[in-house]
Amino acid sequence: MGNKTPFRIRSISEIHRLMGLPKPHHPLISIIDLKGLRNDTGIEAVIFDLYVISMKRGCDGLHYGQQKYDFDEGLMAFLSPGQILRGEESGVPPALEGWMLFIHPDFLWNTSLAKKIKKYEYFGYATHEALFLSDREEQLINDIVKNIKEEYHSHIDKFSQDIIISNLETMLNYAERFYERQFITRKITNHSILDRLEEELTNYFNDDNLLSKGLPTVRHMADKLNISPKYLSSLLKQLTGQTAQQMIHEKLIDKAKEKLSTTELSVSEIAYQLGFEHSQSFNKLFKLKTNQSPLEFRQSFN
Repeated sequence: MGNKTPFRIRSISEIHRLMGLPKPHHPLISIIDLKGLRNDTGIEAVIFDLYVISMKRGCDGLHYGQQKYDFDEGLMAFLSPGQILRGEESGVPPALEGWMLFIHPDFLWNTSLAKKIKKYEYFGYATHEALFLSDREEQLINDIVKNIKEEYHSHIDKFSQDIIISNLETMLNYAERFYERQFITRKITNHSILDRLEEELTNYFNDDNLLSKGLPTVRHMADKLNISPKYLSSLLKQLTGQTAQQMIHEKLIDKAKEKLSTTELSVSEIAYQLGFEHSQSFNKLFKLKTNQSPLEFRQSFN
């Protein structure tokens, strides 16, 4: 049995040692070929103190996070430092191909990517929310990776970091474009998530125990859907133009309007029933979303 405690990897050299590879060409960045990767480490979960970008084929039967990859095409995944990667207990699939790109945060220091990399929300997605690529998209990304690899293998000079950073930015921008395409093209899966979110929010606000539960958070709703909060918000932006927080507030206001128009409860009583500790917070949110106070809405309705 492998060790279930996450194994922490802090450096590029440590990855190479673990995988039985020669010493890296560069101390802060490395691309590792996954074909024929050794399968005897006994490690089931890893925490990287690095940025990790991977492209995989032959993942049929491989699980990450909550679900199984659903077809054997190019799959990209993105990890930021501190995230946990868990593999199958059976180890690396025998048909696995592709690459993993490891970037130490120090490599980005004093470059355009040092802060900009945080704007790419997909680094916060769970691993099972991989990016599915067409053949053309996969080839485009692979060409960029080839450029990066050739650069750090043969040209470590005062220009090499800028050239690699430029290629990385191009790759990340393409990935952002491809994720937007994925939100649109994978309609059945994505609209199913939206339908389930609507159902979960309706059930939440119909609960008579809201005062003790409090208002629903984006993380709570994402956990209910088995997806990451950032993925949920990104998906909703594409499908509805709203963030997850905005959608939660919309459902809350709908429920408030229902109570204001069909019951004799006071505004304070309604606020408490909806999970607000203070009615002033409810009044402020209601007016922000409707341009009316709760009392003004009730009077105009009647």
